Amino acid sequence: MKKGTMCTGTVERIDFPGKGIVNIEGEKVVIKDTITGQKVNFSISKSRKGKSEGRLLETLEKSPLETVEAKCKHFGPCGGCNYQTIPYETQLGIKEDQVKRLLGAVTTDLPFEGIKGSPKYWEYRNKMEFSFGDEVKDGPLCLGLHKKGSFHDIVTTTGCCIVNSDYNQILSCVLEYSRELGMTFYRKLSHVGYLRHLLVRRAEKTGEILINLVTSSQWGDLGADNTLDANTLAENEMLEEMKKRLLALPLEGKIVGFLHTVNDSQADVVQSDRTDILYGQDYFYEEILGLTFKISTFSFFQTNSLGAEVLYDTAREFVGETKDKLIFDLYSGTGTIAQLLAPVAKKVIGVEIVEEAVVAARENAARNKLENCEFIVGDVLKVIDTIEEKPDLIVIDPPRDGVNPKALEKIIQYGVDRMVYISCKPTSLARDLVILQERGYKVERACAVDMFPNTNHCESICLLVKEKI
Repeated sequence: MKKGTMCTGTVERIDFPGKGIVNIEGEKVVIKDTITGQKVNFSISKSRKGKSEGRLLETLEKSPLETVEAKCKHFGPCGGCNYQTIPYETQLGIKEDQVKRLLGAVTTDLPFEGIKGSPKYWEYRNKMEFSFGDEVKDGPLCLGLHKKGSFHDIVTTTGCCIVNSDYNQILSCVLEYSRELGMTFYRKLSHVGYLRHLLVRRAEKTGEILINLVTSSQWGDLGADNTLDANTLAENEMLEEMKKRLLALPLEGKIVGFLHTVNDSQADVVQSDRTDILYGQDYFYEEILGLTFKISTFSFFQTNSLGAEVLYDTAREFVGETKDKLIFDLYSGTGTIAQLLAPVAKKVIGVEIVEEAVVAARENAARNKLENCEFIVGDVLKVIDTIEEKPDLIVIDPPRDGVNPKALEKIIQYGVDRMVYISCKPTSLARDLVILQERGYKVERACAVDMFPNTNHCESICLLVKEKI
């Protein structure tokens, strides 16, 4: 099948995450962002060694699964959600089937316990990274999420439904003022422009809000080809006015911090060369299962607070008896799992590569009066060689790409009787399960947890037990 060939077909099934499978003349073509039963027009974007991928051009017929109207006015063009036209119970069924097939392909007699839903499937996210850009080339300034299937185009999402309405007010305020001043956005190809991202975090339980405006350092370069004359308004004056406007918003929650981050990296990522606190503080507090956690602007924390309670409660259940046991929490983030297990364990040692997260984890443990938690900064691959103590059980919650193969080998060598693996990307879990089973571990329990309603993503969790020889 040649690249550029135009085709029409019906999606037979969806493989994780959101990969629609269409059969064209006996050949399977993968088309992202489709739903089982949809009739679609697409063009072949890649074809090599019998594997083809297509780019969705048009949906000709809805799927029989699409029986409700999308709640969000941005649904369709926006790439944030895919399943809004599918009832939530049906969404759960789709994800359950995907994870079961994925793990079942690498596990004999998979003890799969289904999927657990999110307590909220609207307004559930506690973090959003909005991008500045334009929806069409040289169009008006936009602020929101990437257009579906596009690296460059941005859809202004003033009515997003998977976040609290506070987010939409904050976005609208920042965008309106930025347009008033004629500020430019940072262009990914030429690396010219000022505005990059707006990062907003809001706690579900406390309602505390942290706002971070991320820009380049090019304020002084504006003016020549733009409506804004940087000589007539200093950057600090602009930031002060933006702060006043944000603090005047009639929000449900409370703004506890407004930050300005300068990022001159050419990569399209949110990172800090310098961060200034313009109001309040650079952190907020969230509560999970009776514990309080301090979360900073860049530290990792599950994006669905109520869903996280379901996930971590499941992890505690899978871990089982912990009395007098030493637990390793690898890829520990801000130490959430470690602190949930600490009250019923001898000691918990967390390992995390992000120093900011480890600092927060230590502060959180002290705040929660947990004296048997230790958190170490560093790469799991290297750090576990320096720990003299040997674990009785291990909890693994790695990044999306899973565990480094060399690190996984070192983890296996501990020979613990039980291991709990939490994964935000089931395909990575399936890959690592092959190795774990080859080395003598058996999947005793497995389930999925939906942390991302109305999207095609979910988390999965497995209990692995060392088989007796």
